[in-house]
Amino acid sequence: MTQRVELATVMDRLAVDAVVTAYAVAVDDGDWPAYEALFTPDGRADYRSAGGIEGPAREVCGWLAEMLMLFPVRQHLIVNRRLRLEELDGNSGDGAELQADYLNPMRLERTPDDRTGEEPAGSFAPNFVTGGRYTFRLLRSADDDSFGSWRVHRVTVHEKWRRTGAGIV
Repeated sequence: MTQRVELATVMDRLAVDAVVTAYAVAVDDGDWPAYEALFTPDGRADYRSAGGIEGPAREVCGWLAEMLMLFPVRQHLIVNRRLRLEELDGNSGDGAELQADYLNPMRLERTPDDRTGEEPAGSFAPNFVTGGRYTFRLLRSADDDSFGSWRVHRVTVHEKWRRTGAGIV
């Protein structure tokens, strides 16, 4: 492998990593235009294993925006990333597969006490936590912006466990 090919591979790896990080930040911040911008025009998302829907990214984005209003505090931790870049004639190709584990603590909306109208006292600790694995299929696109030229073609959530205030379910 030449230095030029090695540099291109490193740049692709960094760009794919930036897309996955931007995905987590967009969901956590509720930045739905940014979420949609991460996908190819025909991109899809599959949240069925977590009780959600599967479909075009735009449709799933609307569902996420509505469902996650219940959780004003959320934070994705995406770790153990395993990336495989496709090769084309010894160079990086135009596709990539990434599997990554996630931990997603969330806090349900705190509602005022019916009698006093005041916020309840107590911990701000998460009361809903999920864990599992993401599978991302990414494609190189003609766009070249802060994510380089990579976009999510498909993301699938594989929820492995869920803990509520009552325990793991």
